[in-house]
Amino acid sequence: MAEYVLVAGAWLGSWAWDEVVPGLRAAGHGTHPVTLSGLGDRQGVPAVQRTHVQDIVEEVERHDLREVVLVGHSYSGIPVGQAAERIGDRLARIVLVDSVVPVDGESFASGWWQGRAAFEAALAENGGFWAPLTAAEYAGQGLTDEQIARIVGGSTPHPGATLTEPAVLARPLGELPATYIKCLLDGPEPDEEVARLLTSDRWRLVRMNTGHWPMFSQPHELARILLREATES
Repeated sequence: MAEYVLVAGAWLGSWAWDEVVPGLRAAGHGTHPVTLSGLGDRQGVPAVQRTHVQDIVEEVERHDLREVVLVGHSYSGIPVGQAAERIGDRLARIVLVDSVVPVDGESFASGWWQGRAAFEAALAENGGFWAPLTAAEYAGQGLTDEQIARIVGGSTPHPGATLTEPAVLARPLGELPATYIKCLLDGPEPDEEVARLLTSDRWRLVRMNTGHWPMFSQPHELARILLREATES
Protein backbone atom coordinates (compact mmCIF):
# COMPACT_ATOMS: atom_id res chain seq x y z
CA MET A 1 0.00 0.00 0.00
CA ALA A 2 1.28 3.43 -0.93
CA GLU A 3 0.76 6.58 1.10
CA TYR A 4 0.07 9.57 -1.14
CA VAL A 5 1.02 12.99 0.21
CA LEU A 6 -0.68 15.46 -2.12
CA VAL A 7 0.41 19.10 -2.32
CA ALA A 8 -1.33 21.53 -4.68
CA GLY A 9 0.22 24.60 -6.25
CA ALA A 10 0.01 28.31 -5.52
CA TRP A 11 -3.17 29.70 -3.95
CA LEU A 12 -4.66 26.24 -3.34
CA GLY A 13 -5.15 23.98 -0.33
CA SER A 14 -5.89 20.33 0.42
CA TRP A 15 -9.40 20.75 -1.01
CA ALA A 16 -7.92 20.84 -4.52
CA TRP A 17 -7.51 17.05 -4.37
CA ASP A 18 -11.10 16.26 -3.35
CA GLU A 19 -11.95 14.54 -6.65
CA VAL A 20 -8.63 12.67 -6.89
CA VAL A 21 -8.60 11.18 -3.38
CA PRO A 22 -11.58 8.77 -3.77
CA GLY A 23 -9.90 6.88 -6.62
CA LEU A 24 -6.72 6.41 -4.60
CA ARG A 25 -8.59 5.30 -1.49
CA ALA A 26 -10.77 2.89 -3.47
CA ALA A 27 -7.59 1.12 -4.55
CA GLY A 28 -6.59 0.70 -0.89
CA HIS A 29 -3.99 3.43 -0.58
CA GLY A 30 -3.59 6.10 2.08
CA THR A 31 -4.15 9.74 1.14
CA HIS A 32 -2.81 12.83 2.88
CA PRO A 33 -3.75 16.09 1.14
CA VAL A 34 -1.77 18.97 2.63
CA THR A 35 -2.63 22.64 3.02
CA LEU A 36 0.63 24.56 3.22
CA SER A 37 1.21 27.29 5.80
CA GLY A 38 -0.26 30.65 4.87
CA LEU A 39 -2.85 29.20 2.49
CA GLY A 40 -6.49 28.13 2.70
CA ASP A 41 -7.62 27.55 6.26
CA ARG A 42 -4.03 28.23 7.35
CA GLN A 43 -4.06 31.84 6.19
CA GLY A 44 -2.16 34.08 8.55
CA VAL A 45 0.44 31.44 9.44
CA PRO A 46 3.85 32.97 8.59
CA ALA A 47 5.64 31.05 5.86
CA VAL A 48 8.89 31.05 3.92
CA GLN A 49 10.11 28.31 1.58
CA ARG A 50 11.61 26.31 4.45
CA THR A 51 8.20 26.36 6.17
CA HIS A 52 6.53 24.64 3.23
CA VAL A 53 9.23 22.00 3.06
CA GLN A 54 8.77 21.36 6.78
CA ASP A 55 4.97 21.18 6.39
CA ILE A 56 5.43 18.23 4.05
CA VAL A 57 8.11 16.49 6.10
CA GLU A 58 6.01 16.85 9.26
CA GLU A 59 2.99 15.30 7.53
CA VAL A 60 5.08 12.23 6.74
CA GLU A 61 6.68 12.01 10.18
CA ARG A 62 3.54 12.76 12.19
CA HIS A 63 1.73 9.78 10.63
CA ASP A 64 4.90 7.63 10.46
CA LEU A 65 4.26 7.07 6.75
CA ARG A 66 6.18 4.55 4.66
CA GLU A 67 6.10 3.87 0.91
CA VAL A 68 5.39 7.56 0.43
CA VAL A 69 4.45 8.93 -2.98
CA LEU A 70 5.02 12.69 -2.77
CA VAL A 71 2.84 14.51 -5.29
CA GLY A 72 3.62 18.15 -6.05
CA HIS A 73 1.62 20.33 -8.44
CA SER A 74 2.91 23.53 -10.06
CA TYR A 75 4.71 25.71 -7.46
CA SER A 76 4.67 22.86 -4.93
CA GLY A 77 7.19 20.87 -6.91
CA ILE A 78 9.79 23.09 -5.25
CA PRO A 79 9.02 22.17 -1.61
CA VAL A 80 8.10 18.59 -2.56
CA GLY A 81 11.45 18.09 -4.29
CA GLN A 82 13.28 19.30 -1.21
CA ALA A 83 11.13 17.28 1.20
CA ALA A 84 11.71 14.12 -0.86
CA GLU A 85 15.38 13.91 0.02
CA ARG A 86 14.67 14.69 3.67
CA ILE A 87 12.32 11.79 4.29
CA GLY A 88 14.99 9.27 3.29
CA ASP A 89 13.93 5.68 2.82
CA ARG A 90 10.29 6.53 3.49
CA LEU A 91 10.11 7.78 -0.11
CA ALA A 92 8.77 5.47 -2.80
CA ARG A 93 8.44 8.03 -5.60
CA ILE A 94 7.99 11.69 -6.42
CA VAL A 95 5.25 12.62 -8.89
CA LEU A 96 5.45 16.17 -10.22
CA VAL A 97 2.28 17.42 -11.87
CA ASP A 98 3.16 20.09 -14.46
CA SER A 99 5.36 21.58 -11.79
CA VAL A 100 8.41 23.70 -11.26
CA VAL A 101 11.37 21.76 -9.88
CA PRO A 102 13.76 22.97 -7.17
CA VAL A 103 17.21 24.13 -8.17
CA ASP A 104 19.75 24.51 -5.39
CA GLY A 105 20.24 28.18 -4.59
CA GLU A 106 17.38 29.32 -6.83
CA SER A 107 13.78 30.28 -6.03
CA PHE A 108 10.46 30.20 -7.85
CA ALA A 109 10.97 33.90 -8.61
CA SER A 110 14.37 33.17 -10.18
CA GLY A 111 12.72 31.49 -13.15
CA TRP A 112 9.83 33.93 -13.63
CA TRP A 113 9.31 34.59 -17.33
CA GLN A 114 9.33 38.39 -16.87
CA GLY A 115 12.38 38.28 -14.61
CA ARG A 116 12.81 38.13 -10.85
CA ALA A 117 12.60 41.90 -10.36
CA ALA A 118 9.22 42.12 -12.08
CA PHE A 119 7.85 39.25 -10.01
CA GLU A 120 9.09 40.74 -6.74
CA ALA A 121 7.60 44.11 -7.70
CA ALA A 122 4.21 42.44 -8.21
CA LEU A 123 4.47 40.85 -4.75
CA ALA A 124 5.32 44.20 -3.17
CA GLU A 125 2.33 45.84 -4.83
CA ASN A 126 0.08 43.19 -3.26
CA GLY A 127 1.36 43.46 0.31
CA GLY A 128 3.94 40.71 -0.07
CA PHE A 129 1.50 38.14 -1.49
CA TRP A 130 0.99 36.65 -4.95
CA ALA A 131 -2.56 37.49 -5.95
CA PRO A 132 -4.71 34.58 -7.22
CA LEU A 133 -5.59 34.40 -10.89
CA THR A 134 -8.89 35.78 -12.14
CA ALA A 135 -11.44 33.54 -13.86
CA ALA A 136 -10.43 34.86 -17.30
CA GLU A 137 -6.84 33.73 -16.75
CA TYR A 138 -7.93 30.07 -16.59
CA ALA A 139 -9.18 30.11 -20.19
CA GLY A 140 -7.75 27.50 -22.53
CA GLN A 141 -6.86 25.04 -19.77
CA GLY A 142 -9.59 22.47 -20.34
CA LEU A 143 -11.72 23.65 -17.43
CA THR A 144 -15.48 24.13 -17.32
CA ASP A 145 -16.98 27.36 -16.02
CA GLU A 146 -18.01 25.49 -12.87
CA GLN A 147 -14.49 24.17 -12.32
CA ILE A 148 -13.01 27.62 -12.80
CA ALA A 149 -15.50 29.09 -10.35
CA ARG A 150 -14.51 26.46 -7.80
CA ILE A 151 -10.81 27.20 -8.16
CA VAL A 152 -11.26 30.96 -8.00
CA GLY A 153 -13.66 30.72 -5.07
CA GLY A 154 -11.27 28.60 -3.02
CA SER A 155 -8.01 30.36 -3.85
CA THR A 156 -6.21 32.54 -1.30
CA PRO A 157 -3.24 34.91 -1.71
CA HIS A 158 0.07 33.06 -1.71
CA PRO A 159 2.78 34.21 0.76
CA GLY A 160 5.52 35.83 -1.27
CA ALA A 161 8.45 34.76 0.90
CA THR A 162 7.87 31.13 -0.12
CA LEU A 163 8.43 32.19 -3.72
CA THR A 164 11.59 34.25 -3.24
CA GLU A 165 13.57 32.14 -0.76
CA PRO A 166 16.07 29.83 -2.51
CA ALA A 167 15.72 26.07 -2.48
CA VAL A 168 18.33 23.94 -0.72
CA LEU A 169 19.20 20.51 -2.13
CA ALA A 170 21.75 18.22 -0.53
CA ARG A 171 21.89 15.83 -3.50
CA PRO A 172 20.97 15.94 -7.21
CA LEU A 173 17.22 15.58 -7.71
CA GLY A 174 17.83 13.25 -10.63
CA GLU A 175 19.04 10.58 -8.20
CA LEU A 176 15.54 10.17 -6.74
CA PRO A 177 12.79 8.09 -8.40
CA ALA A 178 10.37 10.46 -10.07
CA THR A 179 7.60 10.84 -12.62
CA TYR A 180 6.92 14.14 -14.37
CA ILE A 181 3.39 14.70 -15.68
CA LYS A 182 3.33 17.25 -18.52
CA CYS A 183 -0.06 18.84 -19.15
CA LEU A 184 -0.09 19.59 -22.86
CA LEU A 185 -2.52 22.51 -22.93
CA ASP A 186 -0.01 24.41 -20.80
CA GLY A 187 2.78 23.84 -23.33
CA PRO A 188 3.90 20.78 -25.31
CA GLU A 189 7.31 20.27 -23.72
CA PRO A 190 8.80 20.40 -20.21
CA ASP A 191 11.07 23.33 -19.42
CA GLU A 192 14.84 23.09 -19.76
CA GLU A 193 15.53 22.04 -16.16
CA VAL A 194 12.87 19.32 -16.22
CA ALA A 195 14.16 18.08 -19.59
CA ARG A 196 17.63 17.75 -18.06
CA LEU A 197 16.28 15.74 -15.13
CA LEU A 198 14.36 13.47 -17.50
CA THR A 199 17.69 12.25 -18.89
CA SER A 200 18.13 10.39 -15.59
CA ASP A 201 17.24 6.70 -15.73
CA ARG A 202 15.29 7.22 -12.48
CA TRP A 203 12.89 9.75 -14.06
CA ARG A 204 10.07 9.16 -16.52
CA LEU A 205 7.66 11.39 -18.42
CA VAL A 206 3.88 11.04 -18.68
CA ARG A 207 1.72 13.35 -20.79
CA MET A 208 -1.88 14.40 -20.11
CA ASN A 209 -4.03 16.04 -22.76
CA THR A 210 -5.38 18.70 -20.45
CA GLY A 211 -4.41 21.97 -18.82
CA HIS A 212 -2.33 22.97 -15.84
CA TRP A 213 -4.94 21.98 -13.21
CA PRO A 214 -5.71 18.30 -13.96
CA MET A 215 -7.00 17.64 -10.43
CA PHE A 216 -10.01 19.69 -11.53
CA SER A 217 -10.17 19.08 -15.29
CA GLN A 218 -9.35 15.33 -15.32
CA PRO A 219 -9.31 14.10 -11.70
CA HIS A 220 -10.13 10.47 -12.48
CA GLU A 221 -7.44 10.21 -15.15
CA LEU A 222 -4.95 11.86 -12.81
CA ALA A 223 -5.83 9.34 -10.07
CA ARG A 224 -5.34 6.50 -12.55
CA ILE A 225 -1.89 7.79 -13.47
CA LEU A 226 -0.92 8.24 -9.82
CA LEU A 227 -1.96 4.65 -9.09
CA ARG A 228 0.01 3.31 -12.02
CA GLU A 229 3.13 5.27 -11.18
CA ALA A 230 3.11 3.97 -7.60
CA THR A 231 2.75 0.33 -8.62
CA GLU A 232 5.46 0.65 -11.27
CA SER A 233 7.96 2.27 -8.88
